[in-house]
Amino acid sequence: MPRWLPRAMVLALALIACFQLGSWAFHQLTGLLINILIAFFLALAVEPAVSRMSHHGVRRGWATAIVFLGVIVAAAGFVTMLGSMLAGQIVDMVEDFPKYLDTVIRWINSTFHTELSRFELQDSIVHSDWLQKYVQNSASGVLDVSAQVLGGLFQLLTVLLFSFYFAADGPRLRRALCSVLPPARQAEVLRAWEIAVDKTGGYLYSRGLMALISGVAHYVLFEALDIPYAPALAVWVGLVSQFLPTIGTYLAGALPMLIAFTVDPWYALWVLIFVVVYQQFENYMLQPKLTAKTVDIHPAVAFGSVIAGTALLGAVGALVAIPAVATLQAFLGAYVRRYDVTDDPRVLGRRRGGAPLLARLRRQLRTPSGSAPEDP
Repeated sequence: MPRWLPRAMVLALALIACFQLGSWAFHQLTGLLINILIAFFLALAVEPAVSRMSHHGVRRGWATAIVFLGVIVAAAGFVTMLGSMLAGQIVDMVEDFPKYLDTVIRWINSTFHTELSRFELQDSIVHSDWLQKYVQNSASGVLDVSAQVLGGLFQLLTVLLFSFYFAADGPRLRRALCSVLPPARQAEVLRAWEIAVDKTGGYLYSRGLMALISGVAHYVLFEALDIPYAPALAVWVGLVSQFLPTIGTYLAGALPMLIAFTVDPWYALWVLIFVVVYQQFENYMLQPKLTAKTVDIHPAVAFGSVIAGTALLGAVGALVAIPAVATLQAFLGAYVRRYDVTDDPRVLGRRRGGAPLLARLRRQLRTPSGSAPEDP
């Protein structure tokens, strides 16, 4: 046996063990890393407001606390308002449910010539086996739901804590990062940080603008249908549909449909149709143009980045994909050498063989009668 073979085998086993250990640690820390990523982009989003207050003499820690306190108070007030509204509407719907059920039963009896009764249906449902099993399973699942709620609150607290430190200690963090890099690399890191702040702010601006447009459009519908709490429902649809990727659209449309059902079941159908139609308009017309202007990336790139982010990190990836890709594109654009483009018609969007048809027709109209037109 060669002398180097035992040493090579030990080295290979050590490398495999290190790889397995690193892979295990990465999978165990995936949740924490995702929370840190969300916190970093949240800190980038509040960076302009914190920096502006800091330039006016407010200490950076206090400025960050004021900004976060304002965001938390606004979110808590919005959730409280919607919770009270939803609770009242659920109570009204439960009280009016027997009336809706009687209407449905009368329609079935008149259409299919049956003799159904609401009391018989209620008695059969109450004494059914599947209802008892459902109640038992629901009672056993209360602890699971409570654990998930506590876990979500802990993750939210973790994100807020990390984002607060990132925003409050932003200069110190950049100084610590630049201290281990040569001067040329320090300039590149600071430039990338500035681009990330600008693109994240542009992304949030585009989302806020789309939320405003969506809220106004749905408010007009809710007022036309005379649905109660129309302003609050419009704000709900605008915010939830834009800032909760993937499932936000369905959550945003479910609440107005529920409220509309308490007024008239047909109104719920109209709300569903409007939500679906508006969502298609937003996906294919509104969102690509606003995203391309505020974040400065092509609509196809924005759409592809959202799909890729969802495939990699789920809802979190869909939320941070566009500002991350915009930052990477703007940073790499400085290192791509560009040249003057030739005047070839294929580049300019014209066909070979002369000027466009509209220009030739205009030239024919300008040519006096009886004179030969100039050769283009």
